[in-house]
Amino acid sequence: MGKRRVLSEKELKDTPLPSEGQILGIAKRILGADRVLVACADGKERICRIPGKLRKRVWIRVGDAVLVELWGFQEDKRGDIVGRYTKAQKQWLIENGYLPEWLV
Repeated sequence: MGKRRVLSEKELKDTPLPSEGQILGIAKRILGADRVLVACADGKERICRIPGKLRKRVWIRVGDAVLVELWGFQEDKRGDIVGRYTKAQKQWLIENGYLPEWLV
């Protein structure tokens, strides 16, 4: 399994936060064809795709915290995953109120 890398406080402070048109969520189910069912912080479930630039670099598993960029025309149903948070970053987001406790 290998060693786990421990994040320092500086790396935790560099955690990217959602900007305009983005929302935090938790991956609930892997659907296949580079699509993931994500439960978002606003209470909606969205089908999100993994863009090509992240497909082979970032592996998303069930329970991972992700950053979702909403689509302009189907923002209640669809989105793109633009980033994944580590376990330490996920815990930091929960402790600081960015990710609701009921979502996890």
